[in-house]
Amino acid sequence: MALSNTLIAGINFVAMLLSIPIVAVGIWLATQADNSCVQLLQWPVIAVGVVVLLVALAGFVGAFWRVPWLLLFYLVAMLVLILLLAGLVVFIYAVTVNGSGHLAPGRAFQEYRLEDYPGWLRQRVEGPHRWNRIKECLSSTAACAELNRTYTSAQHFFDARIGPLQSGCCKPPTECGYTFVNPTYWISPISAASDIDCMLWSNDQTVLCYSCSSCKAGLVANLGREWKRGDVVLVVTLVALIVVYAMGCYAFRDAKTQELFQRYKQGYY
Repeated sequence: MALSNTLIAGINFVAMLLSIPIVAVGIWLATQADNSCVQLLQWPVIAVGVVVLLVALAGFVGAFWRVPWLLLFYLVAMLVLILLLAGLVVFIYAVTVNGSGHLAPGRAFQEYRLEDYPGWLRQRVEGPHRWNRIKECLSSTAACAELNRTYTSAQHFFDARIGPLQSGCCKPPTECGYTFVNPTYWISPISAASDIDCMLWSNDQTVLCYSCSSCKAGLVANLGREWKRGDVVLVVTLVALIVVYAMGCYAFRDAKTQELFQRYKQGYY
């Protein structure tokens, strides 16, 4: 019985360690400029990680100090958390699976259109009230200013593989026909294109293309890219948690079997 309890305590300690990558994903998302402006995924992920840690700690205490009700709580609560994490993994995949960028002629980077990104994530950023708050936050970041420090010539910029957010928000769409001065300053053509984004572009560094549909599309694409990276970590952690939970259930059942056997022997003799 003591050996089984020690094994269960060790398994729960591993479960406690597995909460670290979950929390780390949430913290990493919170440090990304676009995610910090939208604030959709990071806090739910951090919350799940913290609860996994607390539940695993309860299981560890229950096994180490032999508190049966804590062990039972651990088994039930961890099952719920595994199902919740699995749902979160599937949800992230579902909302990021659609949409892709388009290569612009003569450019190494891609450009993005909002109509290519249907679904939940687009709805979370598209509304006027939401977008006014988001674009104000985006304009306060260094995402566009970094381009001016990095790329000093037109060809250098056109050959760069800039991210979706910078492509959509920091420059006018290529089809507008603007002439490059620096990555965030462009000369307007004599006859402007009919695309509304071409008219929304401004060389004002606080305006740029933050009101453009291309900026919304770039944000959605950038969020999707980062969420997918986080989802890979969550999938690996989920699989590890399932294995650890299965081992815990087996050890708990074995401990109960040994306890019943000991009681039977004591009663027999």
